[in-house]
Amino acid sequence: MNKGSDYLNTVNSTINSIRLTEYSHGTGCGCKLSPKMLDEILGNQENGFQDFNLIVGNESNDDAAVYDLGDGRALISTTDFFMPIVDDPYIFGKIAACNAMSDIYAMGGKPLMAIAIFGWPLDKLSTEIGAKVIEGGRAICTEAGISLAGGHSIDSPEPIFGLSVTGIVNVADIKKNTDAKVGDSIYLSKPLGVGILSTAQKMKKVDFDDHQKAIDQMCKLNDMGIEVAKIFGVNAITDVTGFGLAGHLLEICLGSNVSATIEFDKIPLLPNLHGYLREGCIPGGTQRNFESYSNKVNELSPVQRSILFDPQTSGGLLITASEQANNSFYGVLEKYGNLQAIGTIIQKESNSKIIQVR
Repeated sequence: MNKGSDYLNTVNSTINSIRLTEYSHGTGCGCKLSPKMLDEILGNQENGFQDFNLIVGNESNDDAAVYDLGDGRALISTTDFFMPIVDDPYIFGKIAACNAMSDIYAMGGKPLMAIAIFGWPLDKLSTEIGAKVIEGGRAICTEAGISLAGGHSIDSPEPIFGLSVTGIVNVADIKKNTDAKVGDSIYLSKPLGVGILSTAQKMKKVDFDDHQKAIDQMCKLNDMGIEVAKIFGVNAITDVTGFGLAGHLLEICLGSNVSATIEFDKIPLLPNLHGYLREGCIPGGTQRNFESYSNKVNELSPVQRSILFDPQTSGGLLITASEQANNSFYGVLEKYGNLQAIGTIIQKESNSKIIQVR
């Protein structure tokens, strides 16, 4: 065996033995600041520059910024990055890229290009391991039909990776998180439980097959958003990430001035979550989300609370659709997994909680 092969074998052996999650204090979108903290940091944004071509900005906590080009099209711009949620560097890169791309799809857009955001603890992890992260991100960009066109890197105490993504959309097809209508059915395109299973993995309590299902889901693009956004009667779309299902549904309700009912037993879940909850596999982000939003949700059981506020990474699209969507929408649902409604958008009442879980 030649020296080149010896070197490659040594590098691959090192990469395979690394547990990336041991080098970060948080994992995936569970690293996000709580909604309450975020509001305190952002403060009053009313005194900033007013650009009337900016269709979507910070005002509604939507998934991305949208800028009107004046020709019937608009640019979409977003960024998302976090610390490792899995140990494999290549898979970490894929998940982080998929998660960042999701914001474009949630607005109804098509990605055009991506720029990498990369932080690496050079005193702890080799550049060869970092290269695998970038390789995973590039693989997802290729799957989405775009280039990883550049980026910025720093020497950081913990590994960080994500993308800044630019997309494009017809103005008529933009889907915001503020346009849900009373009577809409609520759909979720991916099961919940990523935060719970990721915590179980970090605690070394997870079953391999269960964890693999979570990984497969996180590496799945939400590109159905491009197709769904064109359907008349689909009114609001957002993606479910660090604030959990309850948090992101609340953003839809508050922005649309409506309330919602959720049928808990109809929510799709990753396998064996109840067992992991009994083992105490609850991420810290769950409690932060609950503290930020619990006053707007009716009383929950401990299991409901742990699942509804579980921070997701590269989670599914949360979609509200009226009966007018009809066959076009249901045809798309069948194509992407035959999703069923998990709840309904209802009239807001001053004496009731915004989200009512049954």
